[in-house]
Amino acid sequence: MGPIDWRLAVKGLAGFIVGLALWLMLSPLYDRAIATGAEKVMRVFETPKVTRLVPMPDGSIRVDRSDFDPRSPRPGIRVSDLTFNFALLTALFAVSRRTFSDRNIGGFFAASAILALTHIVATIARVMSIYVAKLGAWSRVTYSDFDRNVWGIADHGYRLVFMYAFAFGLWFLFRDTASVAPAGAKAKTKRRKK
Repeated sequence: MGPIDWRLAVKGLAGFIVGLALWLMLSPLYDRAIATGAEKVMRVFETPKVTRLVPMPDGSIRVDRSDFDPRSPRPGIRVSDLTFNFALLTALFAVSRRTFSDRNIGGFFAASAILALTHIVATIARVMSIYVAKLGAWSRVTYSDFDRNVWGIADHGYRLVFMYAFAFGLWFLFRDTASVAPAGAKAKTKRRKK
């Protein structure tokens, strides 16, 4: 393992801090937008259209269905638990050798837009995992074991693996490849100078 490039490490840390600050500041608005998008997608596939994702003052989203007994408790989710990979994406784009190049900035915005779509899908998986497994007898009667497995794996898989994999994959696809030095380029340059 070669020496640490401290300039890149500092740029990565700065990118992570900026991404974290943006995520913390914008989460209340962003979480509502993601919940609205997830609700709209879910209602397209529902017959009748019963799901409502209601933003709460504490920052959570209440999962509601119009076919539930009004006296029954409503589960809640935190969309911010599904979206903090934005800070990782920001850090990855910050370590580019040309952080503020047009290509890197454009790639970052394209990756962020696609990441938002994954956040909508992750929110749907989270809500469906509640429907299939956490609502007692109603869940057992309404959904099959197959449904429970699919939505449980989708929810846990996203939170444990795919949340990070999507950030790395999007960075890899949209990074500024012109600013990435090929492996061994520094060593060749040093040899030539001798």
